[in-house]
Amino acid sequence: MKSQSAVDTDSQVAKEPSVKGNPLVILLFILLIAGALTYLVDSGSYQRDGKVVIPGTFQLIEKDTSLSHLLSVRDKEDIEGATPASVADLLQAIPKGLDKASGLIFMVLVIGGMFGILTSSGAIDNGLHKLIGLVKGNIFALTIILMTVFSFGSTMLGLASEYLLVIPIMVALSRKVGLDPIYGFAILTISVKVGYIASILNPLPLTIAQPLVGLPIFSGAMQRSVYFVVFLMLGVGFMIYKLRKANSVSQISIDTPHFTIPFRHVLMLAVMFISIIFLAIASNQWQWKHQEITSYYILISILLALISGYKPSEAAQVFVEGMKKVLLASFLIGVASAVAIVLSDAYVLDTIVNWMSGFIGEGNKYAAVTGMFVSQLLLDVLIPSTSGQAAVSIPILSPLGQLSGVTSQQTVTAFLFGNGITNLLTPTSGTLLAYLATAGISWTRWFKFVLPLWFIFSAAALVLLCLAVS
Repeated sequence: MKSQSAVDTDSQVAKEPSVKGNPLVILLFILLIAGALTYLVDSGSYQRDGKVVIPGTFQLIEKDTSLSHLLSVRDKEDIEGATPASVADLLQAIPKGLDKASGLIFMVLVIGGMFGILTSSGAIDNGLHKLIGLVKGNIFALTIILMTVFSFGSTMLGLASEYLLVIPIMVALSRKVGLDPIYGFAILTISVKVGYIASILNPLPLTIAQPLVGLPIFSGAMQRSVYFVVFLMLGVGFMIYKLRKANSVSQISIDTPHFTIPFRHVLMLAVMFISIIFLAIASNQWQWKHQEITSYYILISILLALISGYKPSEAAQVFVEGMKKVLLASFLIGVASAVAIVLSDAYVLDTIVNWMSGFIGEGNKYAAVTGMFVSQLLLDVLIPSTSGQAAVSIPILSPLGQLSGVTSQQTVTAFLFGNGITNLLTPTSGTLLAYLATAGISWTRWFKFVLPLWFIFSAAALVLLCLAVS
């Protein structure tokens, strides 16, 4: 049977995000803005080698922007040239986005079900109680340790969506020590973004970005290690400041110092711990995609259900209840993808990329690298995919930067900084929205919480880029 503490924790995790600042409303509003841009911005296109843009090939495409297109219904494949988005196009972009992001969507649903089993059994609640006791209630020491471990996993292995299964634990940890859930969420999310900003050996951006400019993969790791330390210190300092401001105390009272976790819960937590480590290795060793990772989570869910002592029907019920809690997260991922689909179908995305390339001035390397960083910040809102942004922007920005004395390695660094920092708060990032919905935190609340750090990171990035080109 479920313990009372587990019931309380479970009910708290199930709390729905407030209606104010609901991310679905925000995303739909952004989708409308994307639709308006298809009428206001000229259409154009680059030639491509596969998905990679060929520099210097941009051409405008003739487009009729009359409002009569708003109510038209047509098949895009039957139309030559460019047309602005109709109401039907905007609506159809949502199911297209759901289909495009189906791999991540199903993975999030299975993770929700898996944690339905863990939380309802009481294993997480008891495990956190023991963890707090081991650090003697020092929440500051725990914050430093966790942020270092999480960010190291991201900067070395590219872990991001894999951390979705850790979010419910961090939310429960915050509540266990009497803090708002946003603090536990921030500890994980900021750590992941720090890892991606530096990307010491992160294979996801580096295996795409560096070959595009003729660099050996993983070259420049020592310099990025310095960046990693700088951003990690800033992130940890920000969280320590936030914890102190929240009137948090460094020592938290532990009611049961000799508390012993039931063996069944120890076994469940051991399975989770080992499964996370194995996933980090396997996903990089065998290049697992969403389908393989989802099937892996299903296997772990079955093992946890067997260990939990639930009857098959009970395990199925708590699994379904867990999926319900992340249903919003799953839908948000698809809607976020719809924004890029609308801009791409109307051939507006390439025009925006071409316009942003104008930020890169010739003759002044400091202005050029600053323009690169700013353009990557803005472009990430439209193309939150790391690989997609690299394929579109780097082939264009690198030649422009070289005219001003910006090296290829510095171009990659500007890309990493812009992509990682914007993804800290962009509402079009499917992964961030999945994080938020899994934690039950609204995007507007997170935006207000992390915005000061966003400015701090941006300022630090500009200083580091200018030092690099000097």
